[in-house]
Amino acid sequence: MRTADSVPATVPSFISGGLAVRTRASTVQLTGGDVAYWVYEPEKTTPETRTILVIHGFRGDHHGLLRVADQLPEVRLVMPDLPGFGDSAAFTDASHSVERYGQFISDFMAALGLGPDTVLLGHSFGSIVAAHFVAAHPEAVRPLILVNPIAAPALEGPKGLMTRLAVLYYRLSARLPRALGLALLRSPLIVRVMSMAMAKTRDKDLLRFIHGQHHAYFSAFANRESLLESFTASVSSHVAEVAPRLSLPVLLIAGEKDEIALLRDQHRLAGLLPDATLEIIPGVGHLIHYETPEPAAEFIRRFLKDHPA
Repeated sequence: MRTADSVPATVPSFISGGLAVRTRASTVQLTGGDVAYWVYEPEKTTPETRTILVIHGFRGDHHGLLRVADQLPEVRLVMPDLPGFGDSAAFTDASHSVERYGQFISDFMAALGLGPDTVLLGHSFGSIVAAHFVAAHPEAVRPLILVNPIAAPALEGPKGLMTRLAVLYYRLSARLPRALGLALLRSPLIVRVMSMAMAKTRDKDLLRFIHGQHHAYFSAFANRESLLESFTASVSSHVAEVAPRLSLPVLLIAGEKDEIALLRDQHRLAGLLPDATLEIIPGVGHLIHYETPEPAAEFIRRFLKDHPA
């Protein structure tokens, strides 16, 4: 396996210039394709310094978690673009399932020498991948942090109709002629509608930043086929189905107004986990990582202090 360093990317607005100093961008060759990843080094390394492996959500890439990374200068964060998204190639050896993404985590950790003291953090779809990985590999990481976790089946409850419409959207986009299908998937209007539906902030500057991020990175997927497979995985699994098998400490960070991962389901998920801490951020929905990175980082900091390596 090989790694290659590259120049850190330009830091966008709403992120401090200090994060660029901490940034190292690299690639690693794994079974199934090349993976791009970014390491955000701590400002000061001590024996207590923790390493957090971050798994982003569906249609996102590492950019979405940069505001959280910026708020945690005392830890090392390793943030890959999941295969099929951002700058990482799609899998060439298997479909983009939850299980295959779990194998990716194993391969990635082995390639980078990340041991069992690694903290695993998953956001949204990444929470499904992370939880299923830990259920299958209970000694691989400790502890587990889930931000906006997908706590219940996507096809059930009040959001079931919207999920079914989304299923039709991705299936139609995959079956149309290539140019037309890609145009539908990357439609600026549809991306803006998705962005507006998730954002809850009333800060106009922050809202423009969020929309800009979604327009810049939401369509950075490898191809229609891998996108459809990943979407199918995202709506076919959830965290609660493996919750009883997650014996390690788990931090849940939920948004009070999250319409994708409903608050009532977060309380239910917390009750299923053997060792759970549920933190709720008021006034925010599914974009905790963009809208409220400061309280999210403080919850993470407190949780890691309570659960040292």
